[in-house]
Amino acid sequence: MPPRPLVIGPAGHAAAHAIERTRTARGYSQRQLAARVTALGRPMTFTALSRIERTVRRCDIDDLVAIATALGIAPQMLLVDALACSGAAGLGET
Repeated sequence: MPPRPLVIGPAGHAAAHAIERTRTARGYSQRQLAARVTALGRPMTFTALSRIERTVRRCDIDDLVAIATALGIAPQMLLVDALACSGAAGLGET
């Protein structure tokens, strides 16, 4: 069976754009941010970060937390646009 193609949903796209937007606003290159993430104990190359930002690679939750910490923000701040766009404000409601 051929491998299934990588599918990144709306939340993944929104997070990727938020990472890039926040990184550039802070004045970090991809190489600098990847080094900061690695220094926090989550090894990451600038290539991996580039792939996350270009939505070629998924950003798992551990990456998201480490990237947010390296950027000096709370992880949920990288998801705000995703929640607003998807109407997920009611998540958890029954």
